Amino acid sequence: MTYHGHVRNGVVVLEDAAALPEGTQVRVEVAEEIPLGEALLQFSGIVDDLPPDMAKNHDHYLHGRPKK
Repeated sequence: MTYHGHVRNGVVVLEDAAALPEGTQVRVEVAEEIPLGEALLQFSGIVDDLPPDMAKNHDHYLHGRPKK
């Protein structure tokens, strides 16, 4: 189960803390917020056999729509 929250004055404050009984052990992982563009860069250039007009006509190649 995942709960979300934030740190306030050095203490982790959960958004729905009432759902947890007093004394419940928890593990906290820091959620790194990476901008979407930066996260997608890992996939840049991994496919090298696409048609030269793929960006313009992706709907044609993916869904069969007429080319632009």
